[in-house]
Amino acid sequence: MFDNLREDTSSGFDEKPAAKYQPAAGTKSAKPKRFLGMTSIQRFVIVLLLMFTTCVLGTMVLLVFGKLGL
Repeated sequence: MFDNLREDTSSGFDEKPAAKYQPAAGTKSAKPKRFLGMTSIQRFVIVLLLMFTTCVLGTMVLLVFGKLGL
């Protein structure tokens, strides 16, 4: 049982794998995930616009209530 243990462990890391990775049957291929059909750049622009809108609206509310100190 333990006769060829040393030979089996010493040659395992240097060799290339015999076959490439194959996804399991019935799984989807590795496509880039998209949220609402947008790329990462498009999502980034949307987030920047939302942040800008929030800052402008917050400043307007502070001006209306007189808390800004101008």
